[in-house]
Amino acid sequence: MSHTINHLKKLRLQRSELAVPGSSPEMIDKAANSAADFVFLDIEDAVAPPDKERARKNIIQALNDIDWRAKGKTVSVRINGLDTHYMYRDVVDVMEQAGDRLDTILVPKVGVPADLYMVEAMVNQIEMAKGYKTRVGLEALIETALGMANVEAIAATPGRLEAMHFGVADYAASNKARTVNIGGLNPDYPGDQWHFALSRMTVACRAYGLRAIDGPFGDFSDPEGYTAAARRAAALGIEGKWAIHPSQIALANSVFSPPEKEVVRARRILEVLREAEALGKGAAALDGKMIDAASERMARNVLVVNEAIERAGQLDS
Repeated sequence: MSHTINHLKKLRLQRSELAVPGSSPEMIDKAANSAADFVFLDIEDAVAPPDKERARKNIIQALNDIDWRAKGKTVSVRINGLDTHYMYRDVVDVMEQAGDRLDTILVPKVGVPADLYMVEAMVNQIEMAKGYKTRVGLEALIETALGMANVEAIAATPGRLEAMHFGVADYAASNKARTVNIGGLNPDYPGDQWHFALSRMTVACRAYGLRAIDGPFGDFSDPEGYTAAARRAAALGIEGKWAIHPSQIALANSVFSPPEKEVVRARRILEVLREAEALGKGAAALDGKMIDAASERMARNVLVVNEAIERAGQLDS
């Protein structure tokens, strides 16, 4: 193991992330009572330019009126991009009027580390000026060729960055990739054309202690397609996926929750290795398979997620 170890910056249960346009108070209310772990209230792509100011006000009101934490929700706001004139007012208004009620800010189309530096500087100053006791985290949406080209440098950004998300739709547009459905597979490609991007972003996240989250699957009438995409992401080490429709929440929660048999086996791995350690052995056999220190690390990953799910269940009850 390298002497340089970047531990996970912030553990948050993020199996399902429901995207909600800030222009719809009704949808915001429903999101607060949904089964999603995470909710992001959107002022960016899901909101037309004439509605952005109203969406911003709706979001501020919802942050203040709804007790998101009591409902077991982590709540985020996706601001507009740094290349727009909406972004500064998004940060200033939301942070000044509801910054102590917010968990994270999702920054879209992050291309270089300096994009996060700008948002962080604004958030720092507002928190100090307002005297907030809470600390808002940042999440980076990697959805351009520039962002993917710089993904390792972005992941290494010090400060508030907690997670990175893969924005497949804008990423496809940025690369001029042919796709038939947001997040879906092109039958002309021999496999999963998003594999490289998802894998690269995930490695960058794990190297620097960030959560890795997959983005949207556009065809909400295709639960099988969504589930397959989520399973491919989970196989790479991603811990959650967006839901652009409430019907996708249960699918994400199911895929990104360790099955009971995995939890049982993880506990058994720790038990067997402790027994072997007492006998002076560094490895052991379980069900005809060799297990060692690497097996222990994988088992602990399963148990950490399971414990977070159990805690969330206790909160919901």
